[in-house]
Amino acid sequence: MDNAPYVALIDDDQHSATLLTRMLVAHGAPRIQWYGDTATARSTITATLSDPVAIWPSLIIIDLKAHSQANIEFLRSIQPLAYQKGVNTVVMLPPCERQQREALEDAGASAIFIRHAALDAYRREAASLVSFWARSQRLDAVGM
Repeated sequence: MDNAPYVALIDDDQHSATLLTRMLVAHGAPRIQWYGDTATARSTITATLSDPVAIWPSLIIIDLKAHSQANIEFLRSIQPLAYQKGVNTVVMLPPCERQQREALEDAGASAIFIRHAALDAYRREAASLVSFWARSQRLDAVGM
């Protein structure tokens, strides 16, 4: 069984998921496991975090684009279990109003990252996300 840390990515756009995965790995992220769209990801996250012998992700990234409330709806559906298990959840979204960011924070997002259109800004945001992941690791984590 591989105990190495990994990041779970929930993204309903395969091209976007591939791009974000490449950016994160280029900046030193651990293995990225794409959990697919909302329905598949919700059942996978729930099953994984409910299994006491499963290797849990060290971070969950939510980047849904189906509709304007997709990220917060998904976050609310998994947050109680993720919080109970000590798994941080972060959300990627386009530049938005402060109220939208605050609503995500109130729903339990550990951090909010912006999905920039400009490539250099997107790279910097990916680097910031990896830095957040590294700073949030438990010192007693197995497989580090």
